[in-house]
Amino acid sequence: TAGRLQTKTALMDELKKIVRVIRKLDETAPHRVILVLDGTVGGNAVSQAEAFLEASDVTGLVMTKLDGTAKGGALVQVSDKFRLPIHAIGIGEGIDDLEPFDARAFARALSGKDA
Repeated sequence: TAGRLQTKTALMDELKKIVRVIRKLDETAPHRVILVLDGTVGGNAVSQAEAFLEASDVTGLVMTKLDGTAKGGALVQVSDKFRLPIHAIGIGEGIDDLEPFDARAFARALSGKDA
């Protein structure tokens, strides 16, 4: 689903309903739920993840907008706290700017040792 803020109760309730409807068709569904976090939200990413985990069974993470000033440290925090794999990062607006997550390269960039 697109554009849901964890503070919008009606939209979060709708998300829970979507999951319930899907499970009526397949008890094991949804098979994957990827939470896409905005890299500019910083530490708020943890509270976002908590809310979305309550509404649906998030199975992995993607963080976007890492091409600007955002460094993405919150991505590591969310991944560690909730034991979720990181699938990809977004480093631009183009279709080719969504890259598979490379932990080693990400750590180098986060620490400033990407040279």
